[in-house]
Amino acid sequence: MAETLDHDRRRFLGTVAMTMAPARFGIFAVTESQGRESRELVAIGRAIEWLNSPRLTAASLAGKVVVVDFWTYTCINWLRTLPYVRAWAGRYREAVVIGVHTPEFGFERNVDNVRRAVQQMRIEYPVVIDNDYAIWRAFNNQYWPALYFVDARGRVRDRHFGEGEYQRSETAIQRLLAEAGVAGRRDDDLVSVVGEGVEAAADWDNLKSPETYVGYERLQNFASRGGADPDRRRVYTAPARVALNQWAFAGEWTIGKQATVLSSANGRIVYRFHARDVHLVMGPARQGSPVRFRVSLDGQPPGAAHGLDISEDGHGTLVEQRMYQLVRQPRPIVDRTFEIEFLDAGVEAFAFTFG
Repeated sequence: MAETLDHDRRRFLGTVAMTMAPARFGIFAVTESQGRESRELVAIGRAIEWLNSPRLTAASLAGKVVVVDFWTYTCINWLRTLPYVRAWAGRYREAVVIGVHTPEFGFERNVDNVRRAVQQMRIEYPVVIDNDYAIWRAFNNQYWPALYFVDARGRVRDRHFGEGEYQRSETAIQRLLAEAGVAGRRDDDLVSVVGEGVEAAADWDNLKSPETYVGYERLQNFASRGGADPDRRRVYTAPARVALNQWAFAGEWTIGKQATVLSSANGRIVYRFHARDVHLVMGPARQGSPVRFRVSLDGQPPGAAHGLDISEDGHGTLVEQRMYQLVRQPRPIVDRTFEIEFLDAGVEAFAFTFG
């Protein structure tokens, strides 16, 4: 089951890629596929639900270079890699880029939600739905985001976990295409990409706050008085001050395993952070029931530090379950107190991420 897998995306907050083998191209262990189809491509071919493409099978992918990108649509670390994957899919038409959507949160299993995200994010390459983690397990994958580079013989020849090293990944595509006899570009002829909005690269020099889950399964640095009371509806109180990277609820909340649900209006979340960007994965608990909210920084409207999903006076509305960008502040970056107040009941909050 998905719950037994390691879903800790926080290990990708560093700029250095985390790999499971030496970084030189071509010396990773490969899938022994001579005389049989590779288990990785077989798993992809068995999947039923596809977006942007008819079903792709191991037979239809035979003889082609395949780039497999594991993602889940609320993951900020993956979102910051998307401009590159999108560019590679457009440039290297001789290769096949496949996005494998393996969900972290329950609402990401809803194919309509994924379909909407694909449209909003301008993803045009094939996407396969991996709700049962069959493809994830076939690749022995553990991470979002993760890239696997499969050669024309169906062998996994290279891989990259997390953000960064985009030139190395693109060079891997070029070399596999050259091995397959496809006349390609030189190693120094690489895409030039600048991410915008939520896809912009993190401000790594000023990123001192970790991804923080608000469900009790991975609860850390929680500062509400009395601590957490899992799966029980309760009124929480936030302390007058919270230390850096501590956070708290105020109001009537039910802390669940993955999500925490607000039971009555005017509940708040307070977080002391140090980062350029603040995001929160959240949405209405009931479809079709928008939730209004208001954000402040150090007790004041965010002004020029507002994120894409709120106005300068801090107001916004939740209409779907996704990652919302609430703060993007100009330098200098210092410790600040973030507060979000929900003016309506019925919000589900999942995780904070920073950039």
